[in-house]
Amino acid sequence: MSSSRTAGLTATIGAAHQSLRDQVYVELRERIIDGRYPSGHRVVERELADELGVSRIPVREAIQRLETEGFIAAQARKGAFVAPLGPAEAADFFDIREHLEALAASLAARRADREGLRTLERLLERARRVADSSRRTRELGSVHADFHQQIVVMSGNPLLKDLMAPLDGRLRRLFSLTSEPGDGPAMCGEHELLYQAISSGDAEAAERIARRHVAGTRETAMQMLAAATDEPTQRRP
Repeated sequence: MSSSRTAGLTATIGAAHQSLRDQVYVELRERIIDGRYPSGHRVVERELADELGVSRIPVREAIQRLETEGFIAAQARKGAFVAPLGPAEAADFFDIREHLEALAASLAARRADREGLRTLERLLERARRVADSSRRTRELGSVHADFHQQIVVMSGNPLLKDLMAPLDGRLRRLFSLTSEPGDGPAMCGEHELLYQAISSGDAEAAERIARRHVAGTRETAMQMLAAATDEPTQRRP
């Protein structure tokens, strides 16, 4: 690969300290999360390599990684495409998220240190600022995902962090698909309650609030996804 092609890619989609493989992965992941590549969009290795100005090897590796994370699905003789995210997929996601995030909040309340709490508070303050603008729903969803990710970090449980890592991208994609103007104040209010429980060390309250918060976002998200895909909101058998 020529140095000019590599330089162009670095300038376009990634920081210089990232490997080329990681840059391609991050770019494709972001395109799926923010909806530029919607469900069902065909992912063609050759076309992406030409577009990004790289060889097919980092594209192939990025596609394989995204497939393991549930962003891309592949079928024999049909190729790869962006995996669907409708009510059925969201129901499975929320079943897992409700329990793991409640656990993370409970552990964070027990183990939070001053630095972690300051980070969580900064994210909450940033979300409040973004919420003041009804035109920044995509950024708001990203900030809210950062808030949930920080709670997982504060849990101090490496295994839980590993289990939650694949869910982070799906959460960001879900926020991107279902966030609407006007959601910010209510979401910030719920996060404020969760922050207060964690900062006060009330593990039971943190677990209860986290579970209730996920259940509330589940209902809204399922309704929006059903309307967008014309699928029922009931779980598949």
